[in-house]
Amino acid sequence: MAVKIRLLRMGKIRNPQYRIVVADSRTKRDGRAIEYIGIYQPKEHPSVIEVKSERVQYWLSVGAQPSEPVQRILEKTGDWQKFKNLPAPPPLLVAPSKQSKTEVYEAEAKAAAGIADAKPAATPKKAKSEKQAAAPEAAEAKPAETKAVDPAEPNREAVAETAGDPAGAGADAN
Repeated sequence: MAVKIRLLRMGKIRNPQYRIVVADSRTKRDGRAIEYIGIYQPKEHPSVIEVKSERVQYWLSVGAQPSEPVQRILEKTGDWQKFKNLPAPPPLLVAPSKQSKTEVYEAEAKAAAGIADAKPAATPKKAKSEKQAAAPEAAEAKPAETKAVDPAEPNREAVAETAGDPAGAGADAN
């Protein structure tokens, strides 16, 4: 029985995601697999490649043949060079780890309050957060809008104090 290491397609239309599988060469592309040994997501930036290295080495040692796309993936991870006793490739690009939303919020809140001197971590919505952080400062600098006082109207608070009416001017005391 000829065994191949190949890609099994998953995902949606126009969003391919693959599993790297060990399968009989006579089965369908998306048919039954002997073992799942990794994943490949080409649409992510950088592409997500996760491979169980020890299982790949085992299957290569017992004679499993990788398909061309899988061989290219194994060359990027260094598993093919390890099998062929060649020098290792340069390291893969890794996506930066995402900060939790609460950490980002707390850092921005401290920066807005002036507690922390350091700038918060860069976020995709940095321009929006800068506007929101600048809004309280702009409100302090701008005088509060008040209604123009008409000298003909008496001030209700002043009238209530002079009249001794605890409920305010115009309210029934009964």
